[in-house]
Amino acid sequence: MDYNALSELLFPNIKKTPEEIEAMFPPRQLPEGAKVTRFAPSPTGFVHFGSLFPTMVGERLAHQSGGVFYLRIEDTDAKREVEGADMDIINSYASYGIFFDEGICAGGEKGNYGPYRQSKRAEIYQTYAKKLVEEGKAYPCFCTEEELSAIREEQEALKANPGYYGRWAKYRDADLETVKEKMADGLPFVLRFRSEGNIENKIKFTDLIKGAIEITENDIDHVLLKSDGIPTYHFAHAIDDHLMHTTHVVRGEEWLPSLPFHVQLFRALGFKIPKYLHISQLMKMEGGSKKKLSKRDLGAGLSYYVSEGYPAKSVKEYVMTLLNSNYEEWRAANPKADMNDFAFSIKKMSASGSLFDFDKLNDISKNTIAHMSADEVYDEIVKWAKEYDTELYDLFTRDSEYAKRILSIGRGTPKPRKDLCIWKDVKPYVGLFYDELFKVEAEIPANFDKEDVKKALTMFTETYDEKDDANEWFAKLKVIAEKLGFAPETKLYKKNPDDYKGHVGDISMFIRIALTGKTNSPDMYEVMNILGKERSLSRINNAIANI
Repeated sequence: MDYNALSELLFPNIKKTPEEIEAMFPPRQLPEGAKVTRFAPSPTGFVHFGSLFPTMVGERLAHQSGGVFYLRIEDTDAKREVEGADMDIINSYASYGIFFDEGICAGGEKGNYGPYRQSKRAEIYQTYAKKLVEEGKAYPCFCTEEELSAIREEQEALKANPGYYGRWAKYRDADLETVKEKMADGLPFVLRFRSEGNIENKIKFTDLIKGAIEITENDIDHVLLKSDGIPTYHFAHAIDDHLMHTTHVVRGEEWLPSLPFHVQLFRALGFKIPKYLHISQLMKMEGGSKKKLSKRDLGAGLSYYVSEGYPAKSVKEYVMTLLNSNYEEWRAANPKADMNDFAFSIKKMSASGSLFDFDKLNDISKNTIAHMSADEVYDEIVKWAKEYDTELYDLFTRDSEYAKRILSIGRGTPKPRKDLCIWKDVKPYVGLFYDELFKVEAEIPANFDKEDVKKALTMFTETYDEKDDANEWFAKLKVIAEKLGFAPETKLYKKNPDDYKGHVGDISMFIRIALTGKTNSPDMYEVMNILGKERSLSRINNAIANI
C-alpha cells in the first residue's frame, strides 16, 4: 500500500504539516510544577451535579500550582447539541464562583491556544489524521449501517467481543484501487484507527486516584473521523490536550474502559500521555443499596441547587468534604478561613464512590450561612430572590437596613443560630417581621386556662418598656409568672410540678405565639426591638381580643 498516495487521496485539501501546527501552540511559560487542567463538557443542555467534582479538582490542581484552568467545549456531536448550552455551562459555574483562566467565555474566547470549540478545529484534526494515514496507522472504512449491524448480529450469535476488529474489519486491508473506486462512486467513509493491540496482553498504568492498574490492550479499530470529517471525542481530546499542553486530565471513572484506546492513540501520535485522574461516580442509596446518581434523580442537575437557593459556598463546601477526607477536620479548625486556603491533595481522594447525602448537605449549608455576615446573607438573598421570589425581593430592597437587622439576630456569636438552610427558607423565617407576610400559625395549648393566658398577655403589655435591657425584660416575665401561679424558674417547676400551673417558659410561649404566630422564633427581645413597641403591642392586644 502506498500510504502517501492514500493520505493525499483522502485529504487533498490538507496542506499543513503537524510540525506547522505544533509551532502554533508553543509550550506554556509557567512555573516549575504548574499544572494545566481543563473542563471539557459537551453542550447538551444539562449540567450534572457530579460535574462539580472534576471541575473543582481541576481548578484546585491548576490554581494551587500556579497553572492554568481552561474551558474547552467538545461540540463534535451536533445531534445532541442544545443551542445556548455553552453559555448555560459558563453561567452555571460562574454562579458557583468557578471561573476559567482561558477558553470559552461570555464574550467569545480568551487565551492563545484556541479555538476552544472543537467544531472550529477541523483542519487541525485532519492534519493529524493525514499523518496517521501516511504512517499506516489509520484507514478509510466504507461500511454501511446495514453491514455494521450484520457484524454486530454475527458477533452476538458467536458470543464474540463486539466491535470492528480482526476478520470483521472489512476495509482494514483494502488496496488503493478499491478505495479509489469507492470514492469515485461517492460512497461516504469514516477514518478508523489501525489497532495493533491484542486483548491477550495487559499494560500497566498509574492513575493518580485509582493507583496502579492493569488494563487490557485495545484491539478495536475505533473511528477517528466521522463521515463529515468531524472527529470523535477520542481523537479530538488527544490532539487538543497535547496542543493545549494539558498536564492532568480529570474525568469520571466511566471513561476507564476507553483508557486503553486513549493510551494507544497518544503513543501512535507520538504525544506525551497526560496524567489521568478518574473520579469515582457519585452514588445514592435506594432500597438499601447504592446506585449511580442519574439525570432523573432529584438534585442531579446543578440548576436545582440554584433555584432552591443553596448558597454556592454551601454546595462547594459539601463537595469538598467528598473530595478530600481531611477537609472537615480542617474546616472545624478554620471555621472562618477561605476554602481556597485549604491544601487540596490528590492523595486524600477516595478511590471508591462518594455517597450523595442531602442531610449532610443541609447541615453544611446551615453552618455555612450561620457563619456568613448579615451583609453577605442579605446580598445573596436579594440576588436569589430577584429571580425566584419577587415578593421577597421587593420587601428586602424596600428597606435594606431593616432586613439586615433581622438577619443579624444571633449572628456573630460563638454559637450562631442556624435557622436558614436555603434561601427558600428566608420568607417563612422573616415573615413575622413583615405585616404583609405575618400570620398566626400556632395555637396556645388547650391545657392552659384562657383567663391565665389573657392576664399574662395583659400584664406584659402594661409593664413592657422598650428601654429595658434583655435581663430587665425577662425579669418582668418572672414577676408575671409568679403572680399568676407559674414557677418563676423552670427548675422549681421540675422539682414540684404539682405546686404550679406551669413555669416562666410557658408565659414566654404565650407572648411568643401572640407576637410571632409561632412556637419557635428568634429571640423575642430582639424581635420586639426590631418590630418596635407599637407593632409589638398591637399584635399582643389583637391576640388578647381573640382569646
